[in-house]
Amino acid sequence: MGVDLKAARAAWTVFLLALLVAAAYAIRETLSVFVIALLFAYLLMPLVGFVERITPPQVSPRIALGIVYLALIGVMVSLAVTLGSKLAEEANNLAMRLPALVQNPEWMQRVPLPAWLEPARDEIIYRLQQQLSTNGEVLPFIKGLSGHILSGAKYALYMVLTPILAFFFLKDGSAIREDLVSALVDEPRRPVVENILTDINLLLGEYIRALVLLSLASFAANGLFLSFTGAPYGALLAGVAGLGEFIPVVGPVAAGLIIIVVSGLSGYGHVLLYMLFWVIFRLAQDYVLSPYLMSKGVQLNPMLVLFGVLAGDQIAGVVGIFLSVPVLAVLRVMFVRLRRARSLDLVAPRGEV
Repeated sequence: MGVDLKAARAAWTVFLLALLVAAAYAIRETLSVFVIALLFAYLLMPLVGFVERITPPQVSPRIALGIVYLALIGVMVSLAVTLGSKLAEEANNLAMRLPALVQNPEWMQRVPLPAWLEPARDEIIYRLQQQLSTNGEVLPFIKGLSGHILSGAKYALYMVLTPILAFFFLKDGSAIREDLVSALVDEPRRPVVENILTDINLLLGEYIRALVLLSLASFAANGLFLSFTGAPYGALLAGVAGLGEFIPVVGPVAAGLIIIVVSGLSGYGHVLLYMLFWVIFRLAQDYVLSPYLMSKGVQLNPMLVLFGVLAGDQIAGVVGIFLSVPVLAVLRVMFVRLRRARSLDLVAPRGEV
């Protein structure tokens, strides 16, 4: 019938791949929940392994997993009762005061400007007030950020599902991996796939643990500085700085800007001092602590990271930005491993595998 079977198979393969990509995009929100749960499982994995090592050999690994989850629930309840109540109180107080603070930004009059900008101070203040007014975009974003994150039954359900899915990943992860490899990969290629999965396993575990440590470091450093210098809403703003670490590139910058604007509007008298602190802390965080916590396998070209951040925002919003770096790092690991396997196949003597 004039149909080239080889071309037809190639076209069918392309169609199936396009269909797979389209389906993944359609369910990207569900996939994001599973990926976040997987990263959460990686975060708990060292603790589960530690409990397994200190428990008697006759104790089931599931018992160790249950102990970790009971401890996790206790820690979460304690944080919610202590730190969570303080954050909620400061957030509510700020939400009520912010409109009035915007209309009377005394801090803008005290901020020193270069001599060539001083004549334009009134115009700059006017423009900032426009952007920070209820007709602008910044104030509604700041006021509604916590509400958008915490409201809605759908997101509450996702927050509950994440630790539950992580529990199953920890309990059955090894069996799921073995079943998928044996079902989808031919015997000659299984060593390559096993090596890739091992590298990805180490990479993701190291990445999420480093990210949590960086977030805690940012929360502690900002909290201590803001507390010692008498900044209002210190715990809340330190929490914003800690959350900013989970969003690559733009997160720390956005968190710093939010802290400067909110603290300045609230009458904080050391805005310039905080700016100096922020620059010094970012240098230490980005060039000392972060390279120490993350191996070279996680490090990516800054241009590639920026591309991933922008693409992730278009695909899945904030969640896409958060997942952009681990996805790019996983793709890099797969590319390096497959290229190495291909080069070994090319140089191997004929007849050897």
